[in-house]
Amino acid sequence: MEWLFIFGLAGVAAYLWNRLDRAEKRLDTLDRLHEATLLRLRDLVASDQLVPGQTTPPPGAQETSEASAMPQRAAVTVPKTSLEPAVLRAGPSPQVPQEAPAEPVAGEIPDSAEGPRTSRFSAPKLSFDFEDIFGRKLPIWGGGVALAVAGVFLVRYAIDAGLLTPSVRVVMAFLFGIGLIGGAEVARRFEHKVADERVQQALAGAGLATLYAGFYLAGSQYGLIGQLVAFVGLAAVTAVAIALSFRFGLPSAVLGLVGGFAAPALVGGDGANVPLLALYLGLVTAGLAFSGERQNRSWLGIAALVGGLGWGAVLLAAGDFATSDVVALGLYFLVLGAVVPALIANERFGKILRLASAGVASIQLAILVDAGGYTPLAWGLYLLMGGALAFFGWRKPELREGCAIASTVGLLLLMQWPQPEGMAFTLVSIAMAALFAGVPLAHLALRSERKLDAVQLAAVPPALALVAYSQFGSFSDDLEATLACACLALAALPIAGAWLAHGRLQPRLFAGLTGSGAALVFAAFLMLTPAWSAPLVILPSLAAILSLAHRRADRTLANLGWTWAAVAVIALVATPDFFAEAGRLGGESGDTQAVRALLRWMAVVAPFAALAWLELRDPARRLAEGFAAAALYGALSQVLPVDALAWTAALLGIVLALLQPVRLAAQAVLAAIAGLWALPVVATWIEAGLASLANDPIFVIDLPGVKAIALQLLPTVAVLAFLRGRVAERRLRRAIDIAAGGLGILAAHVLFKQIFAIETLTGFVELGMTERTLWQAVLLGAAWIAASGLPRIGTQKPLAIGLAAVSLAHFMVYSWLIHNPLWDRQALGPLPLANIALAAYATGVGAALSLRAWVDGTLRPWIDGLVVALAAFGALTLLRQAFGGSIPFDEAVGPTEDLLQSLTGIVLAFAFLFVGARRQERSWRVGSLVVMLIAVAKVFVFDAAGLEGLLRIASFLALGFALIGIGWLYARQLRGPVAEAGPADSA
Repeated sequence: MEWLFIFGLAGVAAYLWNRLDRAEKRLDTLDRLHEATLLRLRDLVASDQLVPGQTTPPPGAQETSEASAMPQRAAVTVPKTSLEPAVLRAGPSPQVPQEAPAEPVAGEIPDSAEGPRTSRFSAPKLSFDFEDIFGRKLPIWGGGVALAVAGVFLVRYAIDAGLLTPSVRVVMAFLFGIGLIGGAEVARRFEHKVADERVQQALAGAGLATLYAGFYLAGSQYGLIGQLVAFVGLAAVTAVAIALSFRFGLPSAVLGLVGGFAAPALVGGDGANVPLLALYLGLVTAGLAFSGERQNRSWLGIAALVGGLGWGAVLLAAGDFATSDVVALGLYFLVLGAVVPALIANERFGKILRLASAGVASIQLAILVDAGGYTPLAWGLYLLMGGALAFFGWRKPELREGCAIASTVGLLLLMQWPQPEGMAFTLVSIAMAALFAGVPLAHLALRSERKLDAVQLAAVPPALALVAYSQFGSFSDDLEATLACACLALAALPIAGAWLAHGRLQPRLFAGLTGSGAALVFAAFLMLTPAWSAPLVILPSLAAILSLAHRRADRTLANLGWTWAAVAVIALVATPDFFAEAGRLGGESGDTQAVRALLRWMAVVAPFAALAWLELRDPARRLAEGFAAAALYGALSQVLPVDALAWTAALLGIVLALLQPVRLAAQAVLAAIAGLWALPVVATWIEAGLASLANDPIFVIDLPGVKAIALQLLPTVAVLAFLRGRVAERRLRRAIDIAAGGLGILAAHVLFKQIFAIETLTGFVELGMTERTLWQAVLLGAAWIAASGLPRIGTQKPLAIGLAAVSLAHFMVYSWLIHNPLWDRQALGPLPLANIALAAYATGVGAALSLRAWVDGTLRPWIDGLVVALAAFGALTLLRQAFGGSIPFDEAVGPTEDLLQSLTGIVLAFAFLFVGARRQERSWRVGSLVVMLIAVAKVFVFDAAGLEGLLRIASFLALGFALIGIGWLYARQLRGPVAEAGPADSA
């Protein structure tokens, strides 16, 4: 195992040395070429192109020299020296070229006589030279390894053979190692004769390895010396290795690194002296980091730091620390987390290294604090590391990330403190606030801050307050006042930072500091006030934020204001009184205190109203308006009676439209709230209407009451009608028209139903047809008024079409389809012709003809067909009432009535044909044909089977003459000019 370690160490050292040697050769060559080039250019400018043997330029040469000076200088060349790495090329290193004694050509410099000439800018050529590798390089390193192995064997042989006493054996090992190191020094002094610096490096490495092996075998393998002596000896060898690395280079440094951290493991032992071991490891780590920095080998310091942190984990795993162990380990982690990273300057991995070292060291020290029982000594060591990080961060701003890491770990450790004593917790918290928040505040005051300082100053005080409250706080505790004072003291830190750097910080950083201070102030006031006042307590902090946002015109602060407005809503919802207060929004009578509830809801109105005034972004402004309007309604609902709430929302919307017409979002929210009050009324009406479609009559008790219409439905109609005139968008106006018109018809229908107040099925049979006909006539009359023109509004053709369509649809569904007197029990009145059937069908035909006059021409043929059908059904209904009485459904159809029905159809066919001829419209003529065909079918199918004698003869005679007459008249129509124009009216 020992030989594997030795050979592996030799291989690593050889590899690292080769890489470093090549880099150093390249840098040295480039430096010499640069110096030679500058020297030649300076000499060329100084000579000013003088001819040999002439001290002054000839006449006219001055102008020539000046004219040619620039091109000649541009043509200057440099020595063409190879840049190939020395490790790949045999022979001596390139020398600085000397001036040639021959006469130079103007503008050129003679090449060096040494070696082949290669372009200065040629890339290094990698090649494999068997003689160079196996003849020049490996033998030297092999010799070094052989010497180290010989030293190990010498010591082991002397011990096994018993030739010398233990003391003599150790002295001989020392002498051999020292001799090798002395040989390295001799090789260095006669470097001009040795001509290869690797000889001295191999001898020095072999000597150090021999000394390590001697102490290891004497102290651990054979027990010839005590463990303490062996450990001290290994430490001394490590110190020598670090020192020799300045003189002999990389091998000594690598041996110092590996041997230094391997020494404690090589010595072993059960009773390790933790303070001595921590001191040793700290010195080794710091020494290696320092030497690596001085030798421009930052990787050496990184490796030493990794090794030191690894040993720290091993030491922590042992546990059961005495007081001296805690002190020693704490100082050791301080060195690793704060001192060593400050000694390492690595541009590529510097930030990651600082964060990792500070994080690992902080965690290890936190584990030590926890293992030590959170004693003042352990906390003091952690705070000492925080102070060291703050000190180095003060000197080097790039080291401040470590302080931020330590603050995070410290706060987590403070939160994990089990059952802390009040005074000790207070002292530790004060120290943390001073180190992790006070120092960043000082940077802000001295204008030396970085972005991380502002972030740390904004985050640490609220985190400390949260940790303190989690340890000691409770809303029913007597410590609330003390914690509130602590929060106010912590709030002073970020507030002072925002005040000191308000003109130069980024908006987000300034908003972070402001929000942090405001949060602590809010928390302090919340601890001192009852829970119900939480929305009120937030107002001072919110007012300060919004005031700053207004004065600075800062969008980031406005966003912070949104955050605090949301916190106000959360404070309102999270308090116990909210659910009882929320019930009053919908009309429930909860057990609330009106004045207190009003103040709480107004505290939510204030921030959103301020944001609606401050915001310049349209979406955000409209959102704030909507929330403010909703909260204002909620506040008023706490003190107003339930019956006034719908009108309150509607009137607020109307007043706002008059005073602030641009606040459309708030108006829309208030109108929506009023609409929510109308929803139960609409739902009840729709439920009754759907039941009526299943032949279930609508009784007055099934509909909402007049009070509900007046207090819940009409407010929505009023606010929509008022807002309609202030809406410019056409689509929105149309939507408002539809909504307001529909709700208005609903309200009118419910109120109309109160006139007849039908509550029973008998009343529905007696008055149902009359009630429906009158309702349809009212709708049709309103349509005619809208079409004729309303005061201050003018003609409203869309409204007229809508009312007429509703009237016709109501007649078609209920009076013609569901409750038609021909197949349902509906009273029409005792008088023939002068009864409700005539009025009902006249209203339906009037609605259809009104729509025909108001709608587009493409629908007119279809409406003509509908009028033909309605007229035919109306005539049959009147005939049925004349024979069957007030309720025709109760009487059967007799033969005479049956014959008259056919005759009526024939008469109607002639009438429709006459109308079509007069109006020159084909739709009426087609309608007459349809009626005639239906009459013919009835005569041939039904009358011929049911009539006998003269009645049957009379029906066929009438049918025959009617068909002849219609055919004759229709033929005249087709031959006349009317038929020529008929296609224009085709359906």
